[in-house]
This record gives sequence, structure tokens and C-alpha cells, in this order.
Amino acid sequence: MSSSKIDLVLFGARGDLSRRKLFPALYQLDKADLLSDDTRIAAVARQELETVDFVEQMGETLKTNLGKDWDDKIWSRFKKRIEYIRIEFSEKEQFNALREWSDDSRTLIFYMATPPSMFGIICKHLDEANCIDSKSRIVLEKPIGHDLKSSKEVNDTVGEFFSESSIYRIDHYLGKETVQNLLALRFANRLIHSQWDNSCIDHIQITAAETVGIEGRWTYYDGVGQLRDMVQNHLLQLLSMVAMEPPNKVEADEIRAEKVKLLRAMTPINQDNVADQAVRGQYSAGSISGDPVVGYMEEEGAAEDSSNTETFVALKVFVDNWRWAGVPFYLRTGKRMKEKVTQIVITYKENPHAIFSEDDSEANNRLVIRLQPNEGIQLEMLSKKQCMKERSSLEKRTLNLDFLDPNEDGRIVDAYERLLLEVLNGDQWLFVSRDEVEASWQWCDDLLQAWDDKKVGTKSYSAGSWGPAKSESLIEKDGRSWYLV
Repeated sequence: MSSSKIDLVLFGARGDLSRRKLFPALYQLDKADLLSDDTRIAAVARQELETVDFVEQMGETLKTNLGKDWDDKIWSRFKKRIEYIRIEFSEKEQFNALREWSDDSRTLIFYMATPPSMFGIICKHLDEANCIDSKSRIVLEKPIGHDLKSSKEVNDTVGEFFSESSIYRIDHYLGKETVQNLLALRFANRLIHSQWDNSCIDHIQITAAETVGIEGRWTYYDGVGQLRDMVQNHLLQLLSMVAMEPPNKVEADEIRAEKVKLLRAMTPINQDNVADQAVRGQYSAGSISGDPVVGYMEEEGAAEDSSNTETFVALKVFVDNWRWAGVPFYLRTGKRMKEKVTQIVITYKENPHAIFSEDDSEANNRLVIRLQPNEGIQLEMLSKKQCMKERSSLEKRTLNLDFLDPNEDGRIVDAYERLLLEVLNGDQWLFVSRDEVEASWQWCDDLLQAWDDKKVGTKSYSAGSWGPAKSESLIEKDGRSWYLV
């Protein structure tokens, strides 16, 4: 159970994130007896609404979203924690209502489920209403800026009111059970740890593919693109967790320091190598699961003029340190792709001498770390076939570590449940430091500048495919291929 005397203030309580993720996660924490009995939730939004109406609407939403996990008794207990407070974020006088609700003897946690443009004004008005003290914490959703300069501005603004130790920057990938298990897999198992370097590993792939398109957000997305939306945060966080050096302890400062070192060791992609190491694409019309879908420029709200915004990125990345020298990291992410899948694939080098007459392409061991759709870890190995006719024929076999424990309640904990629990407990080990954010933006800014300087356009790919043909050649020219489960 989390420490007592904590209240959560959720700005943007009627938004999509709150309805789909935050309130379901808080409900599950209550169901698991991980919320203190006296923890309260202030649901803050701009709309005129009574608490009883907000609670009724949220109850219907949760009942639909949770399905078999819904429990009337748990809801009866949980809903008593909630009070709806209407605040127009730009009106400082309205923050007095939150001041009246708060209690100086308790710790306030402010969750910003709002656009980043509102972070500063909300913090300012909270301060003016005397809602912030030395115990207060704040949770920030991405994006933290759209480049290094704006990122520093956001961090500077929030930093005027909160110390770095009180700021929790969310990257929900870090809340996934599989990502946390990377630490245990790498550093608790000598069998794995001793093979985790360029002497044993041939290359590493990280894929985050989505089947959805822009989902009605064309104007917003066209000013962002896939590099900013997915690579700068999610993929670079996965890369840093895979490749960082062992921390001295499993503690926030130690883990985050090693991730910063890793991000700063990544070789820049600039004008000299952008043509060989980066591919940007944009989806055209196609089909997803047999259903026709329009292209990016035919989406609702699309501009009449052409757009060079990428909906797909593939990269070949190197880390300039002793452990990973010469090992390529292939990253790809895109919208409207063939399948929804997020995975990390570590491919080991072939044996220096083969004594079995097998196809070389089947000889590599692979460690496949799945984040979605089914979290788990698989190790691909070669084993002798159980066959009397052939004396030493081999076949690929898979050792499977499935995180869906039948002894538990039949589900994998959602990332936001873990992240919210760590916020309540005051532990930052699954959150992103300012230095990490700025190091990743510095690297992405170099790539964006190279694309701009070289006038690199987007390559078209059909919706429902695995991206533009050039992304295949990016890896195939090295004698490798993208891995698919």
C-alpha cells in the first residue's frame, strides 16, 4: 500500500487519457488495495459539471473499458474518493477552489493530462493559490517540447515551481512489465549478462509498429511527425534500457545516469551519413486487415498542399563505446503498418565454426522481447530433431517466458498502474530525467536538421505494409533482414 496522506489532483480529468488510462489504473490500484484508505482524487477540468454527474459518467466509461475486471463493490468504494472541481486553467481566481479542497497536512500530486502548452500557466496559478509546497509532486506527460530549445523552456518553466526531485516525466513504455524485466534479465542472469556485448551480439532491432493512422489529429500530427512522436521518447528509451551499462544499484539516480551516458554516446546522424542511415516514409492508401483505408494526405483535416511529414522512420544507429562498437541498432516505427507490434530483437553472432550442415540463416540465436501485443520474452535456439532417420539434424526451438501468470488474476498490469503507484510511493526509477529528455532531443535535432539541409523527402508506402522499400534495403544491404514474430 502506498504511503498515506496523499491526494491526487488530475488536470484534464475529462480527456481521453484520463478516461482510457488514468482512472482505470487508479481503479485497479484500489482493487489491489494499493491506495491508502484516505487518498482523495480531485478531478479537474474546464466543463461545468457536478461531482455526481462526473462520477456517473466515469462509472459508465470504466464499466465498459474494464469488462470482466469491473466490480460493483470496488466502484462503490473508489467513487467516494473523487471530487470534481471545475477550473478554467487560464483563470487564476478559479484555482482558489482547489486551495479550499486541499489540506496542508497532506501531499498534493498534480498530474498534467493536458497539452504541454498548459504546464506553465497551471503551475503559475497553483503557486499563486498557495497550492504548492515542498512536499508537492508533479507528473508531466509527453511531449516535453518539440525540440531541444522548447524542451528546455518547458523544463525551466516547471522548474521554477518544482524541484527536479519532485518532477515525474512519464514515458509509459517504461511502465511495461517487459521493459522493467530488462533490468532483471540483463543484470540478474550471468548467462545473459556475460554475452551482452559486441563479442557475442551481431545486431539489435527495435520495432514499434501501429496499424492506426492519424485518428482525426492531422493538424497536430503534421507539425510533429513520427520521429518526434515515437523515436525521441519511446524508442530511444527502449534503446537506452537495452544498451546502458549496469547501474550500481536499482535506484532512480543510478539508472537514469547510465541512460544519459548511453544517449550521449550515440553517434549522430548528420549530413554525412543521413542518406545511408535514415529513412522517412509516409503512408498512402491501402488496406488494414482487409479493410480499405485512405492515405495520409486523404485523412480528415488534411491540408490541400502536399506534406513532407513522416509517418514512418527507420534508422541505423551506432553507440560509440567499448561495449557496442560496431554493433548496429536498427530502429523502425510507423503508422498504418501491417501489424501492431512492439518488440526488441537481439540477434547473436553465428558460431565461428559450424559442425552441423544447416542453413546459416537458421544458425543465429535470438532473444525476442515483446512489449505488445503479448508481453513476454522468447529465446530462439537450435535443438536436435527427434528423428530416427537423421542422425544430427537440427530444428529451431523456442524457450518462452510468458508474463501472463495463470496464478494471478489473468491479466498483465497496465503500464499506468505501475507508474501511478511509483508516483504515489515517491520513487522516480521509471521516470525520465531532464538530462535524458535533453540528450534525446539533441540527437533527434541533429537528424531533423540533416533531413532539412539535405532536403530529404518521404518515401511512399502502402497502408498495411511494413513501410517503404528503402527501409528494407537499409538493413538488407548489411546482409540482415527485419525480424517478424
